[in-house]
Amino acid sequence: MPPADGESGTAIAEDAPPSARIGLLLPLSGRYAPEGETLLRAAQLALFDTADERFTLLPRDTGGTGPGAERAALALLGAGVDLLLGPLFADGVKAVAAHARAQGVGVVAFSTDREAASEGVYLLGHTPRAQIRRVFAHAAANGLRRIAVLAPETRYGAAVADEAQAAAALSGLTLTRVRTYAADASDAADVVRELAEYDRRVQALKDERQALARQNDAAARRRLERLSTLDTLGALPFDALLLADGGARLRQVAPLLPYYDIDPAATRLLGTGLWEDPASLGEPALAGGWFAGPDPAARRDFEERYRRAFGTPPGAIASLAYDATALAAALARNGVSFGPQAIGGRGGFLGADGLFRFDEDGIAERGLAVFEVGRGGRVAVVSPAPARFDAVAKGADGG
Repeated sequence: MPPADGESGTAIAEDAPPSARIGLLLPLSGRYAPEGETLLRAAQLALFDTADERFTLLPRDTGGTGPGAERAALALLGAGVDLLLGPLFADGVKAVAAHARAQGVGVVAFSTDREAASEGVYLLGHTPRAQIRRVFAHAAANGLRRIAVLAPETRYGAAVADEAQAAAALSGLTLTRVRTYAADASDAADVVRELAEYDRRVQALKDERQALARQNDAAARRRLERLSTLDTLGALPFDALLLADGGARLRQVAPLLPYYDIDPAATRLLGTGLWEDPASLGEPALAGGWFAGPDPAARRDFEERYRRAFGTPPGAIASLAYDATALAAALARNGVSFGPQAIGGRGGFLGADGLFRFDEDGIAERGLAVFEVGRGGRVAVVSPAPARFDAVAKGADGG
């Protein structure tokens, strides 16, 4: 995996950089062993693709627990590793962080929990930050100005609400309202009804019909005829709605939007990466919606190479281990240290899911594409992933 600026590594020579020892913390036993196995295979693929013989990868089992990650990290730090990759879960990242920091060793972890990021700890997981910033920038570039957010009352939903505030400010949008529903979606209908101002708009339509009936002239009758096809009357205080959920809960909540007359012709639906599964994309209420995701060409190439190597498709998180290992190999191959300036380089890297780098908080910033949901769950790229991070930094939409 080369740096994003295209610089290539040099051939090994007598004055080549010293060997690099990289620890890899994975759940190779216990409940999450299948995830650990696909991550290990992806790391091995990156090792084959990008590393030279001076690069040593040392996998250790965390058992998928915080204490297990701590024990494995201590063993690797005792063995003198230069960098730790993983672990997968936030509790493990937090358990490892202080020990790594005390020895001046960086951690590139796979968690999506932004609270796990800290000094010297970088999160490679796909967090909502990059997705929301990308889709909001695309919305702004296409003339949308007022955004509402609808999310579950979960840690993910709380993170989305926070990120939406910052993303709206970056894109010049106005965040007009944020509404949340219970984690089991038991109150979703009431929340959507209130968000849609449904009762007010129903009453507005009733009042308008009564007023026109009292006028009883030709113009009023024509207006009444046009109103006969409507269920509500009046605009909403937002022209785009971020529906930040996925899976069965998304499929439960999404149909409530047209039911309470949030008109897709007047309100563009926006989503996060949680939308990206076939069952959810087939939900008719999402048709026409936009969401951000990894560059499909880069992902296809990675999936094909993984399948050829191991005979099975990669899991959804496999690219994280590939990118982390390839990043470490690229730095080692070019004789660069594993300090903050190297890992946090603003030029970024090209990985299995496309362009990425770490922002000022140590959270992965990604060069994402924007997709539009079509009928029957088909998706099309409406704004391609950027080729360089300078375009992203300037707030440009696409490449």
